[in-house]
Amino acid sequence: MDAATVRSLLENHLAQCEFHVQGEGSHYDIVAIGEVFEGLRPVKKQQLVYAALSDCIADGSVHAVNIRTFTPAEWQLRGQ
Repeated sequence: MDAATVRSLLENHLAQCEFHVQGEGSHYDIVAIGEVFEGLRPVKKQQLVYAALSDCIADGSVHAVNIRTFTPAEWQLRGQ
């Protein structure tokens, strides 16, 4: 699996979000930006992203992910 495939899986599951994915093999860093994260607790935000990858995690094609989530306003404050 490659970063583009992971990004595609995420975009299909959370179409209203923007994703930046880096990594290779089975380890990925994911940045997710979307209004869907507004008002959610950190655990719930990560659960939304993990849900898109649950099959890949279960079959071992994705082993480790580092997820950072932002609302568009939070992302803009970071100067991105």
